[in-house]
Parts: sequence; C-alpha cells; structure tokens
Amino acid sequence: MSNSFISKKVDITSDATFTLYTVPTATTAIIKSILVSNDSGSSTQLDITLTNASGAVFSIAKGKLIEGPEGQSGEPVEILSKTLVAETGDIIKVAASAANRLHVILSAMEVLPRTVTT
Repeated sequence: MSNSFISKKVDITSDATFTLYTVPTATTAIIKSILVSNDSGSSTQLDITLTNASGAVFSIAKGKLIEGPEGQSGEPVEILSKTLVAETGDIIKVAASAANRLHVILSAMEVLPRTVTT
C-alpha cells in the first residue's frame, strides 16, 4: 500500500456549495480532521455533506453554528469527533449561511491498493 497525507482547503466566498475534496480513483481516504474557522465578527451556520458514488447525500454537519471572534474565541472548530473513511468517488462538500466568513481545512491520508510484483 502507498499512503499519502493530504490537506484540502476552501475559503467559502459565497453562499453556494463548494466541493472540498473528492476521493480519487482506486483510493480510500481516511479523513482525520475537518477544521473550520470564522474570521468575521458574526456567527455563521455550516453544512458539510458526503455524496457517495451513487449520488446519495449523507450529513456530516448540518446547521453547525461557527462563532466568530466576537462571539467566542474565534479558534478553529473541529467538526469530526471520529475518523471518517471515504471511498473512491466520495465527495465532501461545504456550504455556509453567509459568504466570506468561514475557512475549512480537511486533513486526510489517501491509501492506494498494494501493487504486487512477481
């Protein structure tokens, strides 16, 4: 097996849905962390979903309130409490209730199948 550590980042600049990460072909991703920080003075709601290869949508965080520096400490918030395993074609998407407030960082390890040589 070949393992690679990766980091994906998005600055949510509108109230649209952004693709944060898509698991590559022939890869399993072990998602260790999704951190969100709010650089505005206003609380903002965040939705994070996982869409599988069949198009089914699963909620990771729905309406999660992310406080800004004025509301609390402004420190990054860890969204995952446990490791998440994502399969080939799975897509992690993020959306915020307001633009230009949230930054999201995903940290994962991509695991490729072992190559057997003879």
